[in-house]
Amino acid sequence: MSENEVSADLIRGHIDTIILKVLKAGDNYGYEIMKAISVGSNGEYILKEPSLYSSLKRLEKTGFIQAYWGDQSQGGRRKYYTITKEGLSAYEENVRAWNRAKMLIDKLLVGGSGEYE
Repeated sequence: MSENEVSADLIRGHIDTIILKVLKAGDNYGYEIMKAISVGSNGEYILKEPSLYSSLKRLEKTGFIQAYWGDQSQGGRRKYYTITKEGLSAYEENVRAWNRAKMLIDKLLVGGSGEYE
């Protein structure tokens, strides 16, 4: 792994929250969600299709998103996803939790007395 790469394992636990953020900006379908994540990371993170659809199923089961079929397009009908009120609350709480965890990890790994550097 190069110096600038981030382990997919570090991101894996946050895929649901990342997808909720994409859907917070507007309803979208699978391929466009993957594309938005790639663009949002400047190509540094590519969400794989199996991970995307596992996450979408999980989010739908928890009631954080809802799916609906869009109109017919050139490639056929697309399944769109929209964030629910519960999903928006979950997104906001997950971001707060991430910020708390990030602050703690920064203290433990970067800050402090210097004995860990």
